[in-house]
Amino acid sequence: MKRFTLWLCAWLFSIPAGFAAPPSLSLPGDSLYQTSLALQDQQGRQFDLASMRGRPVIVSLFYTACSSVCPLTIDTIEQIRHAASARSRGVPAVLLVSVDPLHDDVVNLAAMAKAHGLDAASWHLTRSTAGDLMAFAATLGVAYRQRTNNEFSHNAVIALLDENGRIVARTSVIGRVDPAFVAAVRARSTVH
Repeated sequence: MKRFTLWLCAWLFSIPAGFAAPPSLSLPGDSLYQTSLALQDQQGRQFDLASMRGRPVIVSLFYTACSSVCPLTIDTIEQIRHAASARSRGVPAVLLVSVDPLHDDVVNLAAMAKAHGLDAASWHLTRSTAGDLMAFAATLGVAYRQRTNNEFSHNAVIALLDENGRIVARTSVIGRVDPAFVAAVRARSTVH
């Protein structure tokens, strides 16, 4: 009877643990992967931020009609990835989120990716289909506002997310490589 009671107690205490989410599935409170932003990529696929979990990711905002800062930001990210790859096993994927989801449809996203020679396996050009884009941008440190129908005023920020979606590095340097940001990318790339 004593053994049965011990077994029953052990079994009862194990039930709640079995229904709880495993620790590996929980996200830190400051993870961008907890946002409810629904995205669509340049290939027309629905895209979930949390699908990038488990690896570092470079993130920035843009819009396809931008003729100055956004193309320069894309070129800078490519330079960062190239500089980081010189001493790393790999480089992070890139997530670009449009601040102009009404005009940046799949056709425009795909055209931009093609114009810049961006590989769809590494570069995810996206537009929001639901959720709070302004809050997402603010979390990254990006402020933007629409000036005309196809023109936005915005600052340029490139962020590095860790494997759980936390911002671990940020830079506003565009047009050239920020050595501190490259070092952060290298450090994250060698971890995974």
